[in-house]
Amino acid sequence: MRAPPGRLLNTPEAARFLRVSQASIRRWSDSGLLPGFRVGRRGERRFNESDLLAFVHGTSSSQAPADGVNIGGVAVPIPTHLATLFSTDAGGLRLTVPFLADGIRLGQPSLLAGTDPILKRYLEALGELEGVDLRRAREAGLFTLVRFDEGTRLAAIAQWERFFAGALAKEQNVIRLVGEMAYVRTMFESEEEMLSFEEAFEVMFKRYPVVAMCQYDVRQFDGAALLRTLKAHPDLFGLRTGTFLN
Repeated sequence: MRAPPGRLLNTPEAARFLRVSQASIRRWSDSGLLPGFRVGRRGERRFNESDLLAFVHGTSSSQAPADGVNIGGVAVPIPTHLATLFSTDAGGLRLTVPFLADGIRLGQPSLLAGTDPILKRYLEALGELEGVDLRRAREAGLFTLVRFDEGTRLAAIAQWERFFAGALAKEQNVIRLVGEMAYVRTMFESEEEMLSFEEAFEVMFKRYPVVAMCQYDVRQFDGAALLRTLKAHPDLFGLRTGTFLN
């Protein structure tokens, strides 16, 4: 088979290019999401760099509704990966609590990444809202606290892929995610590893009908980390940015 034009990458090189694991590359290739071809008697995978770039800027599954979701009065398309910045405890809940509450009312998977202290804060806030049956949502797996076990970028990406694939298997067409990053940071080996994860997530999530809000308490992160955070969330700049600065 004649190779297509452009620079060709093998599986490890493609994984480094997209900042994901080799297992993710193989899964996407086997499912047809990522174009590639086989070479040699061993059938080794090869990927064209232009296809990888197209994959990075690709759109999500057609299962996602066209009208998106509402966050703070802003119509947000699906998929979207946002960074929200806040400087007070109340500001940290202003957008995310209504966002998760809408998901629970609509029967959409609503995921909160963090540790037990932040879960307690959200349970108290959500429990005060009309029409939000937290007990039923948790029993049905529609409101879940997510923790990372291994503390690495690749392990976290693989864990999110399992969550998203499980939701799609249940024919869910919107997945809502809030990551409280000051708490998420404690699950990683270092802040650098967490920020690398954010950059890898920006590539991976586009293949799923996900709206993700990564919450950054500006009292807990320095300017260099916040600048890198904003670069890892380009979707923010296509919206009314001020809405997401609390």
